[in-house]
Amino acid sequence: MIIPFWKMHGLSNDFIIFDGRSGQSVPTKKDIAALSHRKTGIGCDQIGVILDPQDDNSQCFMKIYNAPDGNEVGACGNMTRCVAWLLMEEQGTKTTTIQTIADHLHCSRETEKSTKITVNFGVPKMGWQDIPLAREMDTLHIEWSDTIYTDPVAVNVGNPHIVFFVDDCESVDIQKYGPRFENDPLLPQKANIEFATIIDKETIRMRVWERDTGETSACGSAAFATHVAAIKRGLTHRKTTVILDGGNLEFEWKNDLSPCYMTGETALVFEGKIEIK
Repeated sequence: MIIPFWKMHGLSNDFIIFDGRSGQSVPTKKDIAALSHRKTGIGCDQIGVILDPQDDNSQCFMKIYNAPDGNEVGACGNMTRCVAWLLMEEQGTKTTTIQTIADHLHCSRETEKSTKITVNFGVPKMGWQDIPLAREMDTLHIEWSDTIYTDPVAVNVGNPHIVFFVDDCESVDIQKYGPRFENDPLLPQKANIEFATIIDKETIRMRVWERDTGETSACGSAAFATHVAAIKRGLTHRKTTVILDGGNLEFEWKNDLSPCYMTGETALVFEGKIEIK
């Protein structure tokens, strides 16, 4: 079976994207490990599948799978921008709406040629049961038992995040603490782990360990969660730039009841076809 695909990235957070609309064949969960392998496959952080819309309020339904285990997740800001760009290019428009298992995501660009995409990510959730946590507590000040990194913030932006504010995120041994915190018993569905340093009221530097994937050069939902956590802690203004290893994302959250907007670049690396046996 020969299947076409797009290889894309948002700030070096890279994806393989398949079109499953109109019943077209797409890889199964068992294929994801092979496809995502960076030496023997195409290589990616996550795999996306574009499916037919499930209602009249969206142009497609998007599924997101982590590499290499194939676990489905509810949100990925960088992939959302990539799929939005594909849809807008296909439709010749400046707007589109993507449905996921988490929400409807409204996307736009300033011109029909722009690769810089804005996503309306909706209103974040911060109830302990929304994350979810194993027990009730204040999500702005999580009771964390580790003696080195403590007092994180928990946020759900379609997927769960734990944000630690530290003096110097560059010095964090993320390969050690990322998986350790991701699998903490407090997190029954695990979580993405962020280490962030406030540079000033409008700028945050952040590194991320993605759930089931590992450290990545960028993660849109992680940057979104960090932006929200910083605002709720009173550390920044409501409009910030989050600096990731792969580049910058811009955020604006006007008030606690309004949606948060994320803006960043997308890139098509190449198109291809692969044989799935």
